[in-house]
Amino acid sequence: MKKGWEIKRLGEICEFGNGLWTGKKPPFQTVGVIRNTNFTRDGKLDDLDIVYLEVEKSQYVKKQLKYGDIILEKSGGGPKQPVGRVIIFDKEEGDFSFSNFTSVIRIKNFKEVDFNYLHRFLFFSYISGATETMQSHSTGIRNLKFDDYKAIEIPFPPLPEQQRIVAILDEAFAAIAKAKANAQQNLQNAKELFESYLQGVFENKGEGWEEKSLEELADEKCTLSYGIVQPGEEYLDGLPIIRPTDLTKRFIDLTGLKRIDPKLADGYKRTKLIGDELLLCVRGTTGTISIATKDLVGANVTRGIVPIRFNSKIINQEFGYYLLISNFIQKQIRAKTYGAALMQINIGDLRKIQTAYPPLKTQQAIVQKLDALSAETKKLESIYQQKINDLEELKKSVLQKAFAGELKTTNEELA
Repeated sequence: MKKGWEIKRLGEICEFGNGLWTGKKPPFQTVGVIRNTNFTRDGKLDDLDIVYLEVEKSQYVKKQLKYGDIILEKSGGGPKQPVGRVIIFDKEEGDFSFSNFTSVIRIKNFKEVDFNYLHRFLFFSYISGATETMQSHSTGIRNLKFDDYKAIEIPFPPLPEQQRIVAILDEAFAAIAKAKANAQQNLQNAKELFESYLQGVFENKGEGWEEKSLEELADEKCTLSYGIVQPGEEYLDGLPIIRPTDLTKRFIDLTGLKRIDPKLADGYKRTKLIGDELLLCVRGTTGTISIATKDLVGANVTRGIVPIRFNSKIINQEFGYYLLISNFIQKQIRAKTYGAALMQINIGDLRKIQTAYPPLKTQQAIVQKLDALSAETKKLESIYQQKINDLEELKKSVLQKAFAGELKTTNEELA
């Protein structure tokens, strides 16, 4: 450790306060309540959708936020999202408190500790994974172990050095954010290039194009039917069953698929897969499309998926995939989708959806162009996504140097 620095535990330098309960006893007061949804991934307060509630005035007086408070996410998260995010309350006007899923961290002595410096360290602890081990799980919700969190050891230089470090970090983060925004825009542009070409295929139809319903174009052995209603319990070495949540990539493989007792599929021969079917989600993420690989021959699907195989004399199956993901079809699916908690489309409405298509020879030429453009788009996406990942790692590296007393000027750190 550098000369003049010292180590202090978080619990020694700060006070903690639990979140607000609205209460039922008057008098009441309207206050803005900071919730988990107001935490951004980069450790900042998003105040666009702060909820305003009527709360007991006596409760609010005890839990009023002050400028420079750090708000900690202590409960919530998910299987792939740990809790422990932190934001700074930087408002000097208005009445604000924090929800019972959060906690306030308030510095005892501002003459020794800069709240921005402390926030940057706690933010680093989160993104570096240090707080991952300080969590318990229950009913899908993560809870932060407060005793462990308060025991975090923090390196502190003198106050002027803390402020110098914060200034350099802010300048470095601004440069990283700008570079990341550019990479994200390039990533979006790459995706939009493919979408634009695909949309143009169906907007600028040439000679020989016809239009029929999905039902009229389906193979006679694939009658656009729902899958298994009750997929049953997990069955070791059983029949692979595909659920809406499995439709996340263009091609579906066997990895991670649930398996069921084969007897449960006896009455669902119409949805038994023979390979290369286009699997359309009709419940949940309605309109999502994936392709069944040859490895899935004999597998089946749940009620939330409809397998589609086109009549090969009319529609090339590869063209059918691009057709189904096109806005030409997706727009019709959205128009027929209903529901609030669970979006879905009726099989009867799905069968009536109109489909435009050119002659087979033209379809093959379109598929070749779209395949080539898709491959180039994925290549660009990979490059830009790696750039974004590298920038996130750079942020961690800069923070690590900062709290080791090795931080140089911004230009030197980003060189």
